[in-house]
Amino acid sequence: MPKEKWDNQFSEKPFTYGKTANAFIQEKSYLFPSSSKIACFAEGEGRNAIYLAKLGYDVTAYDLSSVGLRHATLLAKENNVTIKTVEADLTKTKPEKKYDGAIMVFGHVEKTNQRKFITNIIDSVRSGGYVLFEIYSEKQIKYDTGGPGNIHYLYDPIDILNWIKPYECSHFYYGEANRQEGYRHTGVGHVIQVVIQK
Repeated sequence: MPKEKWDNQFSEKPFTYGKTANAFIQEKSYLFPSSSKIACFAEGEGRNAIYLAKLGYDVTAYDLSSVGLRHATLLAKENNVTIKTVEADLTKTKPEKKYDGAIMVFGHVEKTNQRKFITNIIDSVRSGGYVLFEIYSEKQIKYDTGGPGNIHYLYDPIDILNWIKPYECSHFYYGEANRQEGYRHTGVGHVIQVVIQK
């Protein structure tokens, strides 16, 4: 079960991906208007959620791991900010459409669930809001720098382009990026980055 896997991972190696926000999220967070309500999906132990909360946003972190979310709450206290947490499997649960923006960083699910997962993230955002995400492409399977190590959990850029087609895309990147995030993302990998506005 993925939940058990991640609960065990975060129990054995707290802050698996470090405490620093993803570089892409740091680069693009300016797109969110001040005081926005932002959802952080597949957020794990909260590094991106805490970064956004420190910028003054109203942040809710979603993840299927209760251990990860518990660590996220501790990290928020460590940084003197507050976040909300929701334990949920986004391949099964559709969040309310109540956010001004959303992010997702390296949320990898089986191919059969990917469209629903991405769609649920986009659907959580109100009209005019931005959705930002960075994920590993199928080419990441040839790199030994992070990700699931299973091509059935990696993303095809053509699929992503098809799923975001109804929205205004201001940024799409398919290529290499250097990521130093904890001990699981360590060096150059192959990513897909997306910024869309509903």
